[in-house]
Amino acid sequence: MSRPKGKSSGENATFPVLDQYLRYMQAVQEKSALTIKEYRYDLILLFRYLKLDRGLVTLTDDFHFEDIAIDDIDEKFLNSITQDDLFAFMIYLSRKRNASAATRARKVATLKSFFKYLFQKKRIIKDDPAYELETPKRPKRLPKYLNLSQSVQLLETAEHSEKGSSQRDYCIVTLFLNCGMRLSELQGINLSDISEDTLRVVGKGNKERTIYLNQACLSALEDYYPQRSAMKIKDDKALFLSKRGTRLSTQMIQNIIKRLLTASGIDASNYSVHKLRHTAATLMYKYGQVDIRSLQTILGHQSVATTQIYTHVDDDSLHEAASKNPLANIKKEH
Repeated sequence: MSRPKGKSSGENATFPVLDQYLRYMQAVQEKSALTIKEYRYDLILLFRYLKLDRGLVTLTDDFHFEDIAIDDIDEKFLNSITQDDLFAFMIYLSRKRNASAATRARKVATLKSFFKYLFQKKRIIKDDPAYELETPKRPKRLPKYLNLSQSVQLLETAEHSEKGSSQRDYCIVTLFLNCGMRLSELQGINLSDISEDTLRVVGKGNKERTIYLNQACLSALEDYYPQRSAMKIKDDKALFLSKRGTRLSTQMIQNIIKRLLTASGIDASNYSVHKLRHTAATLMYKYGQVDIRSLQTILGHQSVATTQIYTHVDDDSLHEAASKNPLANIKKEH
């Protein structure tokens, strides 16, 4: 089975069953392209580890872990995988690759999904080794977000952005901070998705939802449209265009936000585009008195439990709450 002296023919060299699984996840489960890419990476990592752990390959100065070919994985190999193999793989991720609990949790989800597919859908394996695999506990952390003054500063910086792109950049920041959209959602907006004061976005799992645009968003769009019309447009559907007239890529949007954060005096290494989604949710909850069910709908969360991370209170709120205690001003009499 192994080819100790042969290197993998590339990241695309998998094996038929794995390819079938990934197509199933895309076509039937309607997983996003990013999710498919992550599942693929996780499973390639698993099978390379298993071949190495079983002594089927030997690493040398000229033959690295990434060179291990997995295109020879067959049904016999798949049936030989046990729960102990998967436990050992999780230990390897933690100790050798320093994978966080969140990363390991995602890989457990991948393993469960893949082996369930082999067991229930394809009936290739006799038992599901991942059935009782437990998800690592993830430490609960409050999401990072910009406070109100930082958000205003970011908008002011975007307003005076690079010549010829200020209206576009200001509009991008305004939509992020007011609507709480994901990066992929904003990047995929077409002109036809906007109708009066509503915006149609396609979120996770290819699910559509409607976002209502407030006056700040409508004004930002109105200011951006003339700038967009003056460009040499190559993609007439896309809302946000690059200087070449093509749809802005997710990487380009990330670069724009990073540049604006830095120009605002905010450490861009601590914040990202997704932190703007956290910011929007937090500001809506804290200042807009938006109830959690409405916030769930706005953000497009399937479960309200996911939305609850945004209902945290900051130190100022805790300080204010303590000072409002009716016993706060009672002092001991001497």
